[in-house]
Amino acid sequence: MDLRRKRAYDPAAPDDGFRVLVDRLWPRGISKERAEIDLWAKDTAPSPQLRTEWHHAPPAQWQAYADRYRDELAHESAPALAALADTLRPHPVVTLVYAAHDPVHSHAVVLEQALRTALDG
Repeated sequence: MDLRRKRAYDPAAPDDGFRVLVDRLWPRGISKERAEIDLWAKDTAPSPQLRTEWHHAPPAQWQAYADRYRDELAHESAPALAALADTLRPHPVVTLVYAAHDPVHSHAVVLEQALRTALDG
């Protein structure tokens, strides 16, 4: 499977394949038609508490945030992560869609890694 990431504010493209919104909140200013989302996997997004804490944290705390999110994915969100992996398996191309401005320090990076592990197992 070709697993990709893309910002919600970038235009959808035919080669995006199956598009999955991985944010808990719908991106501001984006209509459902423009987003062209096939699945909204909000249960795999960071918890509201973790999301709020990250929005107030400096980038230097990225690793601590990523570790806490990995812990959520391994425990509280494990059933949702497994269900998402099962849903994605039949699709040759999947694009994880997220609203964060920073493509490096985004929960979508951590989720992509967790999904790759879940899909391999």
